Order: sequence, then C-alpha cells, then structure tokens
Amino acid sequence: MAQLAKAFFLSLSCFISYMEPGNHTESPEFILLGFSEEAELQPLLFGLFLSMYLVTFTGNLLIILAITTDSHLHTPMYFFLSNLSFADICFTSTTVPRMLLNIQMQNQVITYEECVTQMHFFILFGCLDNLLLTVMAYDRFMAICHPLHYTVIMNPRSCGLLLLACWLLTFLDSLLQTLMVLRLTFCTELEISHFFCEVNQVVQLACSDTFLNDLALHLTTGLLGVVPLTGILFSYMKIVSSILKISSAGGKYKAFSTCGSHLSVVSLFYGTGLGVFLGSAVIENSRASAIASVMYTVVTPMLNPFIYSLRNKDIKQALRKLFT
Repeated sequence: MAQLAKAFFLSLSCFISYMEPGNHTESPEFILLGFSEEAELQPLLFGLFLSMYLVTFTGNLLIILAITTDSHLHTPMYFFLSNLSFADICFTSTTVPRMLLNIQMQNQVITYEECVTQMHFFILFGCLDNLLLTVMAYDRFMAICHPLHYTVIMNPRSCGLLLLACWLLTFLDSLLQTLMVLRLTFCTELEISHFFCEVNQVVQLACSDTFLNDLALHLTTGLLGVVPLTGILFSYMKIVSSILKISSAGGKYKAFSTCGSHLSVVSLFYGTGLGVFLGSAVIENSRASAIASVMYTVVTPMLNPFIYSLRNKDIKQALRKLFT
C-alpha cells in the first residue's frame, strides 16, 4: 500500500512540475480561510482537531493491527475492513495535519503545488472509502444471500482483484480531476473558504473557462458516487429480504449482526456527505460548508473504529489479544 501511494505521489509531482497553471510565470498561492480568523479561537481549534486526528489515527491503526495479527480475522469481510481503516487514516491525513500546521505557524497560505497535491490525494482516498464500502456491501450480500457459494466466489484472488479495481478507479478519477485543474489559469482573489483545497472551490477561483472541469466533476460524481450508492442500496434490499425469510429470531439477529456495523458506517458516510453536498448547493463559498465538511472528512473516519469494535465480538477479542 505504501509503495503504491508513493508511486502515485511521484507521478503527480511529475505532472505538476511540467504543467504550469495557465500563462503565469510564477505559481499562484492560495489562502485557506479555515473556520475562523479570531486569534483566541486558534488554540481551541488546534487542540480539538489534534485530538480528533490522534483518535482517528490510533483507532484505525488498532483495527489494522488486530486484523493482521489474528488469523481468525483473515476473512474477506475483515480484509476489506482493514483496507477501509487504512483509507480512513490516509483520507484524514491529507487535510488535518496541514490545517494544524497552518494554525501553529499562523500562516494560511498554501502553495499551488501543495494545493494540487492535497486535492489529488483527498479525492483519491475519499473515493477509495466510497468504493470499499460498496465492495463490503457486496461481500455481505454474498455471505447472507448466497452462503453456500460465498467461499468459492469471495476467494483471496477475487478479493485482491476487487481491491485492485477500487485502487485503479480512484486513481484514475483523482488523476483526471488533478489534470483538469492543472489546465486552468488563476488570477487574483485566491481565497478558499475551507480548511483544505476542495476541488469545486478551487475551480471556482479560476479566471479561465471551467466548463470541462464542471462536466468532468459531475460525470465522475455520477459514476463513482451514485452508482456505488445504488449498488449498496440494492445489496441491502436483497439482504433484508433474505433475513425476513429466516424463521428463527436468533437466526435473524445473527444475520443482521454481521452487517449492522457496515450499515451504520454507510449511513454515517453517505448521510454526512449528502448533507454537505446539499448544503453547499444552497450556501456557496461559505465557512458553513467547511464546518459541515468536518463531519465526513474527520468525524466519520474517527467513529468508524468505535462502530466496528463496539458492535463486533471478533474485533473485541482480537484487540484484547493485541494488548495481552
């Protein structure tokens, strides 16, 4: 995983070094306005986001270690869960550390190269989160609706191919969005009403034509947003239908418990993401959008380990073994 991420970073750096932003001789600089410019609130914001980041990093890292070290958890469901935890760590790490550094240094400026790089990896790991949740829904669908064929279909090779497909699709999406931004020309007034370089707000700051950027953004959002969500909803419709056919109450509870944690995470991820999307459509370029974005960029990755550990006996046992 680390080598793949490193390769992505190197390829992106090459694109940035050879493609200048428009006709400018010098790269522009962006100003991240963040949440508040009041000096007395900066220590509070620093402490709050540092705490949330440490909890997110530690919680997801423990999930990865527990799954890796416990042979009983070497199953498709936990294989994808460990990758989801890895994606959550990287997703949060693309935005929060930079914001903490800006608060500590009392400097809101981010260079063009840093902004594009942050945007690239934010799209990459955010989309990876989305696709992994979709694959995990498919895994639960096969386990509950087709239990006799589960081990044959969800074999290690199939799981590896599904993971590879998730990485390739997300990398192509993030690379496309990055290249589309690199073709733009930026003028003055480069203030971003956010705590990170959000692609839509960066595009709005361009003084060149952004029609192709808007078209690419809407197409990829439809393909990699709506289609996976539709797949998740379809999977859970079939899962609920199969659970209702189970005669015993104990059997229904056991079947539902295997997908309850995933359903909670999906609801949290898509609920907060959809809320931010709808809110930004009403209030554009506002700090209210930045505050709302904290829910799916920071809070959701922080809560995922708690949801899976508190509702899952296997994870609890693995964590106990990890500390004994």
